[in-house]
Amino acid sequence: MDFSFGAEDEELRARARAWLTAHLSGPYGEAVGLGGPGSEHEGVEARRAWERELGRGGWIGTGWDAPAGAYGQQRLTLTGQVVWAEEYAALRAPARVGHIGENLLAPTLIAYGTPGQRARFLPGIARGEELWCQGYSEPGAGSDLAGIRTTAVRDTADGLPRVTGQKIWTSLAREADWCFVLARTEAGSRRHRGLSFLLVRMDQPGRVEVRPIRQMSGTAEFNEVFFDGAVASEVVGGEGNGWTVAMGLLALERGVSTLVQQIGFAAELERVVTAYAARGAPDPVLRERLVRQWAELRTMRWNALRTLGGAAGDPGAPSVAKLLWGGWHRRLGELAVQVRGAAASAGPGLWAQGDPYELGLDEEQRLFLFSRADTIYGGSDEIQRNIIAERVLGLPKEPR
Repeated sequence: MDFSFGAEDEELRARARAWLTAHLSGPYGEAVGLGGPGSEHEGVEARRAWERELGRGGWIGTGWDAPAGAYGQQRLTLTGQVVWAEEYAALRAPARVGHIGENLLAPTLIAYGTPGQRARFLPGIARGEELWCQGYSEPGAGSDLAGIRTTAVRDTADGLPRVTGQKIWTSLAREADWCFVLARTEAGSRRHRGLSFLLVRMDQPGRVEVRPIRQMSGTAEFNEVFFDGAVASEVVGGEGNGWTVAMGLLALERGVSTLVQQIGFAAELERVVTAYAARGAPDPVLRERLVRQWAELRTMRWNALRTLGGAAGDPGAPSVAKLLWGGWHRRLGELAVQVRGAAASAGPGLWAQGDPYELGLDEEQRLFLFSRADTIYGGSDEIQRNIIAERVLGLPKEPR
């Protein structure tokens, strides 16, 4: 397969680089490099303003299956989307707070929503004005979403569903204007039956409560969300069809954005290599592991491009991608502290006074702690292997 880019792509690369360079200055210059996994607490207001700037430039929704300009967005080819993503990451533009709306909800509405739902929600996402979070995981129902217990019952007065229950590990819930919620709308239903995909406004005082979850890394980027009779404005895909819609959304989760993630991984790997070089004394075991990390990262890039180029319909492709990067990043975190040696466990400020959660971590220590979760969140390794075994290899389903 040819992994090179054509002349049109290189022209777009120059245009994207020029736009980003010009706009990542002034008030937005302070947000360069902020945000992302483990750092979602950084510069939220500046990043929200940056989201609107991206919208004004037409850079949100460039990969939507919709005509160019239909919602104010540019329309880029698949390779063009890769080029934009690479330039965005290379210039360390602020981590997106609109990622969930643009890359998860919007394609789902295009695939399963009504014309009215698309007209209502897609323009706000394309302008960077309405932010979204994902209401899937619950206590006791994380990777196994079919076990959710959040319910929604239609109100007899206005006919709208009222959502009651708890979601957990909800990224950007404090910043989001809306949440798409998977809830049980059929009383007595079990597993994947009787579920619906609902759109819920977050600004419902007394009906929606968000509580940050403090992590051992000192940050609180995840949240618990409690719904107490919260009004769901829309049902996407029809009542009772929530499982189909939810699984369709998850298949969209690991597309072009994985290439942005890999550029961030490359920067982290470079820091670890630099730390190894600063040790002075060569260590053949650590050197071999660093070479392996580099080779595996290159392989992940080629696999991502291959998937985008023709294997996107493979039901196992998202699971393979998750297994690859989750394990790779976790091993990098381990390698980062091993390269540092004893200093990694006793860096300056590590055991800071005051709040016991404020550990004063440096970049490598934060990388190690946060990457412990990589093989769990977004679907655990065990669940990904089950998906590959059952849906791709045709093996018997795991006993329930």
